[in-house]
Amino acid sequence: MSQALDLKKYLQTVQRYRTVVGFAAWLGFVVGAAFTVLNSPMLASKALVLLPASSGRDIQTQVIIASSDPVLAQAMRRVDPALSLSTMHGRVQVTSVTRYIVAIGAQGTTAAQAQEIANAVAASYISYVNGGGVLEPATSATGTPLPTRLLVNGGLGALLGALAGAMAAVAIGRNDRRLRECDEIADAIGVPVLASIPVGHPSDAAGWAKVLDGYEPGAVHAWSLRKALHHLGLTEFRRDQPHHRHGEAGSSASVAVLSLSCDPGALALGPQLAVFAASLGIPTELVIGPQQDANATATLRTACAAAAIPSGRPGLLRVTVADDEEADRQPGAALTIVVAVVDGRSPQVADTMHTTTTVLGVSAGAATAEQLARVAVSAADDGRDIAAIIVADPDPADNTTGRLPQSARAAQRRQPTRLTGTVTEARR
Repeated sequence: MSQALDLKKYLQTVQRYRTVVGFAAWLGFVVGAAFTVLNSPMLASKALVLLPASSGRDIQTQVIIASSDPVLAQAMRRVDPALSLSTMHGRVQVTSVTRYIVAIGAQGTTAAQAQEIANAVAASYISYVNGGGVLEPATSATGTPLPTRLLVNGGLGALLGALAGAMAAVAIGRNDRRLRECDEIADAIGVPVLASIPVGHPSDAAGWAKVLDGYEPGAVHAWSLRKALHHLGLTEFRRDQPHHRHGEAGSSASVAVLSLSCDPGALALGPQLAVFAASLGIPTELVIGPQQDANATATLRTACAAAAIPSGRPGLLRVTVADDEEADRQPGAALTIVVAVVDGRSPQVADTMHTTTTVLGVSAGAATAEQLARVAVSAADDGRDIAAIIVADPDPADNTTGRLPQSARAAQRRQPTRLTGTVTEARR
């Protein structure tokens, strides 16, 4: 069982670093193809020599003589360009076909050279033994076509490269402490994962404008977000319900979505949550408040500050850039969602806007347990408790949910299994 689990983990690691594996495979193919092109193929040709039937010569002895130094040295003079004796030995192969026929095979970089070497050795051998004749001269040469050799050598290089890339991926994965599974992320600070959804990655203000105007999650992720809002107690506010100042009946609520500056993907969680809340009929205010790392939200602030931002849900979603601490006092909003970014190495949650609820947003594979713990400690020092986690871009290979704490999962695994269908015998 442990071997199966190790293999599964190995395959997940390879899939996770498929870019590394793919690059290594591509590099192996390029190296194999380049080697094929730079190393010209050797073409083969063959001449047949017939010995007199009355000679009584041993055919195996003739094979040795035909490939001996004296014969090859004499044949070298007939080859142009000239080749060394060692090269001739490497390119000439002599075999017996019958008791009276010797086959002289030769290799060359071109068809003409292969034919020339085979015919030269045949003539030199006949002259040396002073007998026999050429039964069939070398008139053609054979070899593997270039496209075939490229495919074979390139494929072999790609296979070796992929194996090397897989080993590199496993080595990288062993040293990578970033959290990828929902259970690992939840266990890092002991709070549940309420939702795990794919997010957009806008690179400019126009991209953020599209997110604010047209984000529509699929049915599965919409249900996940709805349950997250319900868990946080944020779905009871509707457009047709009165809302007042915080602390009064029907009061408005506010939630800060904290993310790390080293995790740009999680920045979209707050805007997407705000757009989704507005789609449920909740008057929502998206606030880009004071940030510990203002550079991380520069393009988002630009989009929200633009006067001509289109809105597909007029009256339900408003966007604001604020530099004060009045997140729960935005007029006309039942729900205020604040986007807050802190430094992953030295988070200062106190530098962000205060809200009634704090949620941590983190992308799979973007942060370590130490970084998340620092954020939780900084939030606790500022009198805030992180209520839940929302995971951005979950790992496709992750089958965990992060909804149960580690202790509850352990207890669930230890729970005895009920046996049914067993026959018992009563003794008197």
